[in-house]
Amino acid sequence: MATVTERNLPEAVETSGGGRSNPFMIVPISLFFLLLIIAVLRSPSLVTPSGIGSAIIVATPLILATYALMASVITGRGTVDLSIGPLIGFINVTVIVAHGAGFLTNPFSLFLFAFALGMAYHLLFALIVVFVRVQPIIVALSGYLALSGINLVILPRPGGVAPEWMSTWGAGTTIFSPVLVILVLATLAWLAFTRSAFYTHLRLMGSDERAAYTSGVSIALVRIGGHLISGLFAALAAITFTALISSGDPTQGTTYTLIAVTALVLGGASLAGGRAGVFGSALGAINLYLITYVLATFSFGMVQSFVTDLAYGAILVGSLLVTLLLPVLQRYIQRFSPLLYFVVLGVVVFGVIMHATFDYAGAPADAVVATDESASQPAIMQLERPPAGEVLTGPLEVADGGEAAATLREFARPLIHGVLLLAAVALLLRVTITSAGQRRDWNVVVLAIAAALMLLVAYVISDVGGDSDPPTQEQETSR
Repeated sequence: MATVTERNLPEAVETSGGGRSNPFMIVPISLFFLLLIIAVLRSPSLVTPSGIGSAIIVATPLILATYALMASVITGRGTVDLSIGPLIGFINVTVIVAHGAGFLTNPFSLFLFAFALGMAYHLLFALIVVFVRVQPIIVALSGYLALSGINLVILPRPGGVAPEWMSTWGAGTTIFSPVLVILVLATLAWLAFTRSAFYTHLRLMGSDERAAYTSGVSIALVRIGGHLISGLFAALAAITFTALISSGDPTQGTTYTLIAVTALVLGGASLAGGRAGVFGSALGAINLYLITYVLATFSFGMVQSFVTDLAYGAILVGSLLVTLLLPVLQRYIQRFSPLLYFVVLGVVVFGVIMHATFDYAGAPADAVVATDESASQPAIMQLERPPAGEVLTGPLEVADGGEAAATLREFARPLIHGVLLLAAVALLLRVTITSAGQRRDWNVVVLAIAAALMLLVAYVISDVGGDSDPPTQEQETSR
């Protein structure tokens, strides 16, 4: 009775690291790359350093709020913390007011204060659920209403100023920022937490509380611990939200409740408990950001917000309908790897992004000069025979594109080789691991390859420098 029995453990743990087939990740991964392609084609500035930096600043509070919801949803009993939005607003306005009163002058005291508020609220939440035996949804709804009123008492209207050292966090002009560091550390902390025995007990309790109890799991302590972890992530979400708006807002935080729940469901989590993952939750939150970004490229006028809400609901319903078919698909994709699927689609989308950003750079300078000179030429003119080096004279010969084409080929060659190498290594490892029956132990390797691919994309975007390729010497001379 002191340990989890072998009969119950695999049901709760084998899918935690992606070791078993996880078909629920098909929908968020496919939706992510589909929205990313549409967003880049509609507005290629998304993949510039400033575009990615702005996306990180805006999406990070939602991602961390989804993490906080995920920690409480896994505990089971339908524990959907509807008060996550007002809690973020409560920590935000409390921090701003305390800073205005002369407290919280350094990052250490601010982070500690935010963690204390988030953990204190969720400790009270858990104690009421465990010992008073009130349904979690009732406690969450009561907390939503109470915190919404308390926020207005603390700060009746938006105002105040964030600490000076935090004022530059929300600029979003570069990819690498303190907000990105917080997001990466929070994600790594959750991944490390999933390797612990406590996480095993937490998932087992969320899947089947009676089986966890008969296996010797301390239900009360595990539930309280899950809520404390949720409070930590809620505090991080509030800190990044404060960095985003650089002030206090008693009402804006409440909007995170519904979109965080939507992001969690889009990420493949089960609101009944026992199934949720950091990868899917992050993708769900990013998908909602991309939906908003894509719709912002259209002009809907006064009904923009209503169209956005309609898109949220339609995509959520569509994703749930597709999810109903996944048990049938699982019979044919028993060895489906979400990470390998992500890497393969990532390579394809990376090619689309490279093409879109190259076209977005605009025409070369010599083409502009030719356009200006064409105004003074007659309407009908005799064409001159082009040089032999610029004409295709055989089926296997390639025209000489000049110095610009040679420079582009030299720039793209190592990138193409790197992407192909990463994809080949991922595929080779996956086949080898599948044959050996040890996929669970090698998921970290596949994850590292996916991270390397993302770093390669970030490096390319940063090295190119934004909207266009660096001008060549001939272009500078013509200007």
